[in-house]
Amino acid sequence: MSDVAIRIENLSKRYRYGGAAPLSSNLRADIGDWVKGMFRRDNKHHPSSHEIHKEHLDESPEYFWALHDINLDIKQGEVVGIIGRNGAGKSTLLKILSRITPPTTGEITYHGRVASLLEVGTGFHRELTGRENVFLNGSILSMKRREITKRFDEIVAFAEVEKFIDTPVKFYSSGMYVRLAFAVAAHLEPEILIIDEVLAVGDAAFQKKCLGKMQEVAGQGRTVLFVSHNMGAVSSLTNRAVLLSAGRIAEQGSTARVVKRYLAAAYEARDAFRRDLDFYRRDRSSEAPVRITRVEIGNAAEVVPTIGIGADFTLLIGVEVCRELRGANLTVILKDIESRRVAVFFSWDNDFTLKLSPGSHLLAMSVESLPLTPGEYFADIGINQSTHTKAFDVVVDLPLFTVTNNGQITQWPERPWGSMHWDRVRWQCLQTMGFRG
Repeated sequence: MSDVAIRIENLSKRYRYGGAAPLSSNLRADIGDWVKGMFRRDNKHHPSSHEIHKEHLDESPEYFWALHDINLDIKQGEVVGIIGRNGAGKSTLLKILSRITPPTTGEITYHGRVASLLEVGTGFHRELTGRENVFLNGSILSMKRREITKRFDEIVAFAEVEKFIDTPVKFYSSGMYVRLAFAVAAHLEPEILIIDEVLAVGDAAFQKKCLGKMQEVAGQGRTVLFVSHNMGAVSSLTNRAVLLSAGRIAEQGSTARVVKRYLAAAYEARDAFRRDLDFYRRDRSSEAPVRITRVEIGNAAEVVPTIGIGADFTLLIGVEVCRELRGANLTVILKDIESRRVAVFFSWDNDFTLKLSPGSHLLAMSVESLPLTPGEYFADIGINQSTHTKAFDVVVDLPLFTVTNNGQITQWPERPWGSMHWDRVRWQCLQTMGFRG
């Protein structure tokens, strides 16, 4: 038996600008290909037989290629991270691997049952109860009823939805939805588990629980594909990573090396993307009362992207408030080029909470003598109502500054292993927004 769980060969996917690629003019052929695909025995995912070859489509201005000639082998028992900036093709690749959408060209071969969790409620029927959806999903994975029954109590306990298991899932909150969906995908013993950034919907405790479960699944010799913008989670969970850029594989190999390249590229692109925080923004609700608009290191008059070892610095955070904000908090997580947390700052630790009226505001976090070694540093910044609620707005892996040696220091300052809770910090709300980018 082959040791390859998934083999991807010459995979490409095109879309029409302004909408999905249309069905072919021969509707009967489209439907026929779909039905034949449902009953194929070779466990492969093919493009439809009547599609035009890729080279004949490249010249059309109406289409763009979301994926270009992807060739990749995922071995059985591997835990692989798929990373890349927004629009790199990660979600498209996972939708094809999960058989949600077909490739335009190329072929995928699977060895084992595939369970995927790409968005809240994937595979759930909203009118059915949680109990009915557990059995429905198990059936989709070709499991027998007695197998599902054997794992049922464990699934419900993990999802923490015991009281609501006989309630239609259309009444579930997004957190309940994703907890149950993940529990089903992880506990029904698929050989291949595909997880997208959907875990960001859960709270911090649930995310930690899910990461632990995925590590357990990986330890059982099953194959896991994990897509996330959280480089810390990717680094701790995976042993190999694939970096996508503009629909192509830019690099693959050890997670440490690939993550380092991804973060280095993000840092180099800092100036180009500094005015568009949407590049780094994650999972923001349209109902949120506040939006992060600018992030800089410096002061009200000057941006300072480079600081010396042990130097003081001020982090400036511009926000736009659409309705009155009272009692909200700021979290700043400082990370190095390896995506390791080196310092964590919570505004509530210093008795500073946001009391802001609608309009534009400039917040400042002044830090004294933080012992950082030379290198490039990134930040995750979030605003939330309390420590236990989902953030109103979050930017992650934002290139922040470079620490350099001024030539006089020959021994780097010592700092504790792991992240520091540095207390030499002052928070304030400034009156001016007059800092330049």
